[in-house]
Amino acid sequence: MASAVIKLSAILLLVAVCAADVSHLVGSSEPQPVTEVCLGCICQAVSGCKAGIQCDGDHCGLFHITWAYWADAGKPTINGQSSDAPDAYPNCTNDPYCAALAVQGYMRKFAQDCNGDGRIDCYDYMAIHKRGGYGCVGDLPFSYVNVFNQCVAAVANAQKYG
Repeated sequence: MASAVIKLSAILLLVAVCAADVSHLVGSSEPQPVTEVCLGCICQAVSGCKAGIQCDGDHCGLFHITWAYWADAGKPTINGQSSDAPDAYPNCTNDPYCAALAVQGYMRKFAQDCNGDGRIDCYDYMAIHKRGGYGCVGDLPFSYVNVFNQCVAAVANAQKYG
């Protein structure tokens, strides 16, 4: 039970981090396509949202973002760094705020109804994040979907009874 409470607390903390006002970083007040809860649950499904995750092979950070994903997202950066700087990609994707901006930018570009339910929602964003903007239709790894669904249910339950 204590483990579940700690895990839920970590998820809610990440949701709060992702919910921070970062509109000044993107220079636009347009609404972000992915909700804070959805961002947090994608992160939980991808990496467990373990603090301090860096680059490992071809992906970096809490969201396991590749260079191509980051580029498709518009190459967001932190602290006004040039997107052409050699370390712009790892600096952004290893930073939770900038990585969340990259996910938002990617979803803005590739938003589509992956599961055919007539809506574009968090379940579609989860599929797009895992399978990519050009191949989101199809089966996803069971463990990824399971962790994602558990996270969504835990947050919904916390909001309902919290």
